[in-house]
Amino acid sequence: MTNTKFFAASVLALGTMAGGAFATEDCGDLKVAEFNWASGELMANVDAIILEEGFGCDVELVNGGTNTLFASMNEKGEPQIAPELWTNAVREPLAKAVEDGRMIKLLDGPITGLGEGWWVTPSFAAEHPELDTVEKLIEHPELFPYSEDKSKGAFMGCPSGWGCQPANANMFRAFDMEEKGWVLVDPGSAAGLEGSIAKAAEREQSWFGYYWNPTAVIGKYKLVPLAFETEWAGSENWDGCIVKSESECMDPKPSSWTKSEVSTVVTADVPDIAPESVLTYLKSRVFPGEVMNEMLVYMTENQAIGEDAAYEFLAKHEDVWTQWVTPEVAEKVKDAL
Repeated sequence: MTNTKFFAASVLALGTMAGGAFATEDCGDLKVAEFNWASGELMANVDAIILEEGFGCDVELVNGGTNTLFASMNEKGEPQIAPELWTNAVREPLAKAVEDGRMIKLLDGPITGLGEGWWVTPSFAAEHPELDTVEKLIEHPELFPYSEDKSKGAFMGCPSGWGCQPANANMFRAFDMEEKGWVLVDPGSAAGLEGSIAKAAEREQSWFGYYWNPTAVIGKYKLVPLAFETEWAGSENWDGCIVKSESECMDPKPSSWTKSEVSTVVTADVPDIAPESVLTYLKSRVFPGEVMNEMLVYMTENQAIGEDAAYEFLAKHEDVWTQWVTPEVAEKVKDAL
């Protein structure tokens, strides 16, 4: 082979290799679950911007609640990415989906400082320091009068359709709260739940119900979590009953709240759609809890949607998100802002 022919063959070989390398780095169409709460909206939009601008993916956001979007992922394979899946509500079907190869759990704990349970307003906690556990408090429904029946106590649960709705309903039954004079109130929506807290906290009134952290509501109104004297009653009770519908949970046992677990989960076809670098990003992307709370307060005070908050986060917290990607990807994202 002459030098000319050797050079030509080498160039062709390198071109073929490079083409293959570039092909493996191509990112196709991805649908990202935009869960219908503030942090879920923020995370989905941050992912969308970084995946589109940094990795060249074509991203579509799919809005909805935990159960609805998880069911769609499990049964239809779309959306392909769930940035902030609260797995307590879908533990058993998620485990089955992972075992069967339909889903991949990429990251546990995409936000630090996570937690959920039952809370009271700081004014109530200060006025009644002796009622510092769930068991003590639920003996006094008269301290939380229900607006539609003052003889009953109001316990604020989750809106219908949320993953936490059956858990709260079954815990309400497990502790015999109706018999003790309580009403389980459905706030109707995220706005209804947040509004009930804001109204009570700003007027220094009592409020008792479910919420989670990190959130703007917890950060702004300084809600106080209640401890459970009752020990955790085990996975069979929680995963096999508490988180299921009432018809599937005939005999819920009293229990402390299970440890909060949140994961980033993808469908099994994502490695075929996106390059390994995208999976590496999703495995590395952890929001510090204090930063998340700051961003959620920003969303509340500025009535910002997830996309607005995502651009604010990317502009204000380069020190955080640039640690999740390579310098080359970071530059592409910064150039697009």
